[in-house]
Amino acid sequence: MTTTETSGPSEVLAEVEFWHSRPITPTRRLSLGGLNLPIDPTPGLGGILLGAIVAAHAGEVHEDLIPDVHRLISQIEQGERIVQPRLRHRFQADRHGLARSVHRMIGENDSIRFEFAEGGTPLQHVLGAVYVLERLDPSIRRKLAPMMLKAMKWRGPLNQTFVAYLAGSNASTIAAMADPRAWALELLGFPPGTVKPSKREIQVRFRESLRDVHPDHGGDSRTASANINDLSEARRVLLSS
Repeated sequence: MTTTETSGPSEVLAEVEFWHSRPITPTRRLSLGGLNLPIDPTPGLGGILLGAIVAAHAGEVHEDLIPDVHRLISQIEQGERIVQPRLRHRFQADRHGLARSVHRMIGENDSIRFEFAEGGTPLQHVLGAVYVLERLDPSIRRKLAPMMLKAMKWRGPLNQTFVAYLAGSNASTIAAMADPRAWALELLGFPPGTVKPSKREIQVRFRESLRDVHPDHGGDSRTASANINDLSEARRVLLSS
């Protein structure tokens, strides 16, 4: 399942591999495979992919199990030890007899789309994302867990709006997600090597850049709104970091 049609050259930005019981088997088992999850700075592209997996499948998890998923994510956020099995599934390292599913975030030019495997059950994929979360550094876990709970509430298409919603940002390009500060510094025209501009410098650069993209000063009216949103987001990133 994909969120958009493929067009132009593409690149895998993040990827997770789950192994899970086949529908015909009586046991419920899960295992993790290869992980390509860039998460620095948090949430990073990898964190967004985990949230997208949850958002894509949580709506099809039986409603009686949703509180248990919420509880599990919160327990992992707090670093609690959780015994097996979890939500009727047992985690194991051995993949013998299990089916493979791969979920990916794909970059095309400067846009993002998702590819989700069609095998397995919705609960298995949600749990797979939660198992990944548990294996991350505690400090990262505490940042990503609330985002995954937030993802469970999403019921719209998994597009750029979703990425912005999940990241709590108005910018959803690949550059903005991979390194928000570097993106913001470049967008506002700071010279290479700039690390920590002052609040005054940020405001001056923002006003100058805003004037350049505004239609009243020769900016393209077709892209003005998006450009202004990006500049405002860049200013917010730098002022809050």
